[in-house]
Amino acid sequence: MSTPLDIEGPAAPPRSNGELVFAEPWESRAFGMAVTLYEAGVFSWPEFQTALIARITAWTASQEHGESYHYYRLWLGALEDVLADLSAVSTDEVITCAQALAQRSPGHDHRDHAR
Repeated sequence: MSTPLDIEGPAAPPRSNGELVFAEPWESRAFGMAVTLYEAGVFSWPEFQTALIARITAWTASQEHGESYHYYRLWLGALEDVLADLSAVSTDEVITCAQALAQRSPGHDHRDHAR
């Protein structure tokens, strides 16, 4: 199953010369998680696109707050929304996990714990 990514439009991921662009490693991981879960049949791509467009629309409406645009933060939020809507994870689980990840020191790499 191939992921039907938008080439254009509000849900289209950032690209350079046709290639996907990730500014930080977590962005590619978030992208990969969504694609893998879609390909596993956990949710449909239109469900994810709808959640992503809703996140982008909400961000656009709140632009007066001066928050800069971070596509993959919205992507990850959309993934959280879809999984919470499917009861695959609870909102509390998402918040707890996000808080734990946010408290990690910069440059933390999960491979450090594999030894």
